[in-house]
Amino acid sequence: MKQHQCLTTFLTKRWLYVIAAGAVIVLGLAVRRYSEALPRWIAEHAGDSLWASMIYFGIRFFIYRQSLIAAAVISLCFCFADEFSQLYQADWINQIRDTTLGALILGHGFLVVDLIRYTVGIGAAYSVDRWLLQLKRHSF
Repeated sequence: MKQHQCLTTFLTKRWLYVIAAGAVIVLGLAVRRYSEALPRWIAEHAGDSLWASMIYFGIRFFIYRQSLIAAAVISLCFCFADEFSQLYQADWINQIRDTTLGALILGHGFLVVDLIRYTVGIGAAYSVDRWLLQLKRHSF
């Protein structure tokens, strides 16, 4: 019985991060679709911040037993590495970047402001994750 409960908890925790990542994806697509109706600063900055939040929740899916700080650091390193990879402009990788999926994953050009956006997005996701875990602890 105890093994079954551990497996259920394991799957539940992991799938909550999939749901969170999915919600962030939907929100990011909505921001992109309705950017003209949003304040300009939200339309300009939200996409990258939401992308970084999605990365955080994806990392938490894989390492949910690790600390929140570990997930935040790994996510930040991943996002920063992705941004710095945009300094590399070979033809083969630019062809990948010219596809929709390639552009969403790899981006097009290095921008320092993206590093700030990623930090804000991961910080927000970390804060939500921490808050929800604290709520869960206090409810039992």
